[in-house]
Amino acid sequence: MPLSPPAPRRHIHSRQVRCEGFLREDGLWDLEAELVDAKTYAFANHWRGRVEPGVPVHRMRVRLTLDDRLTILAAEAETLASPYAVCADAAGNFSRLVGLRIGPGWMRRVKERYGRTAGCTHILELLYPLGTSAYQTLGPWREHQRQQAGMSEADSMKGGPGLDSCMAFARSSPVVRTLWPEEYREAEPV
Repeated sequence: MPLSPPAPRRHIHSRQVRCEGFLREDGLWDLEAELVDAKTYAFANHWRGRVEPGVPVHRMRVRLTLDDRLTILAAEAETLASPYAVCADAAGNFSRLVGLRIGPGWMRRVKERYGRTAGCTHILELLYPLGTSAYQTLGPWREHQRQQAGMSEADSMKGGPGLDSCMAFARSSPVVRTLWPEEYREAEPV
């Protein structure tokens, strides 16, 4: 269903977040993300002077190198644009994430190592979509490889998406009925 037509309005701010996943030649995985914030108007900044419309207020990039178990082997960050000079110093603490594993409790553990005064709010925000991007990179690639080897879609996805993790994978959904009929359950009356 499409969004309803918006009320009359004026564009003020844009945030772009881009995440990409790469399989390296050495068998490891690189996950990269970038955040860019920009305004549609010029404004004064104590450190940078006048910031023109469309010039990034924030621009941060990160890279995580992972193994097949989603354990972080290397973590890098850089700040290319920020409202204060000190912001760039937070990138140096990003390597504290090495050794963490993306999975349940991921962001809680990230915040323990890189949250609050140890890190940068904007770099930290990139780790939410980067975590799910890791799953979207590795899981479907593995499924693709298994399908290339002759497995059915249902068999290649076994053990992948969690049952009852979303509407599509609800035990009562048509997706589960089709792919994993042994897991299908009729919806309970509301």
